[in-house]
Amino acid sequence: MVKKGILFLCMTALIFGGCSGALKENENEVTPDFVLTYAENQAEDYPTSQGAYKFAELVKERTGGKIEILVNAGGSLGDEKSVIEQMQFGGIDFARVSMSTLAEDIPKLNVLQMPYLYTDADHMWRVLEGPIGNDFLDSFQGSGLEALSWYDAGARNFYNSIKPIEKLEDIKGMTIRVQESELMSDTARALGAIPVPMIYGEVYSGLQTGKVDGAENNWPSYESTGHYEVAKYFTVDEHSRVPEVQIASSYTWNKIPEEYREIIRECARESAKYERNQWKARESISRQRVETEGCVITQLSPEEKQRFQQAVMPLYEKYCADYVDVIDQIVAEGR
Repeated sequence: MVKKGILFLCMTALIFGGCSGALKENENEVTPDFVLTYAENQAEDYPTSQGAYKFAELVKERTGGKIEILVNAGGSLGDEKSVIEQMQFGGIDFARVSMSTLAEDIPKLNVLQMPYLYTDADHMWRVLEGPIGNDFLDSFQGSGLEALSWYDAGARNFYNSIKPIEKLEDIKGMTIRVQESELMSDTARALGAIPVPMIYGEVYSGLQTGKVDGAENNWPSYESTGHYEVAKYFTVDEHSRVPEVQIASSYTWNKIPEEYREIIRECARESAKYERNQWKARESISRQRVETEGCVITQLSPEEKQRFQQAVMPLYEKYCADYVDVIDQIVAEGR
């Protein structure tokens, strides 16, 4: 009996000791003042999604757990257009979105989408990380959105299921899937193709069934969606090098104390650098993967690329007549 009593006391001590430890651990946990949502339409392992998770991690760490951001990847909160609409009413707090959707409400952003605007990636980042880029971030005022930082989305290129595109004449008459954007439709038309606006999730079947001959996107998207399986001809023309942007709902932003806003901005900028490194690595992996699968990669010659550029020049007048000075500044950064 004595032994049983001693055993009982020991067990009791262990149980209460464990509970005490758990209580102390719980006492150290911080209850967040804000639990906020973040919308991302790409898969969890995609560079932009990884950037979003890094952003959430940094914000939680640097606010001492007072702000927690829950990333919803894979488009679970809706497509980009509906996400933006929800953000303008405070239904979603943060997101990473493409420029084409935003430009419908903020026309100045069309400048950053103009085809063949930059000579290369370094040219684009010199622009975005300088005064010109900051001025574009400021242009979101009054839209119900707060722009935080730029994310890399690489360069968009044409690919199709019919033949290599080696010269301007090769793309003429092809049906090309484009984003639901007037500018992208006009770009395809200017090159002699037939634009077919189509939501992202329908592109694979569209290529597979012949509803469209081709599409255009960056290396990671071409690979991760499996588009290379049904459209093996990829042309590196880099017609569009459009950054993406991290945004916050103004409704949410105005509720967050000032002391946290600058922290969030800093975290957004830091996560952007992280995302850019992730993008560079993923881009290389994606290209190697599709080449291994037997895709035919065509690099436009400098002379032919100039012909493509000349074909789209009228679009600058149509979309950017009020921003000629900005275009000139951007071009000057590439010299």
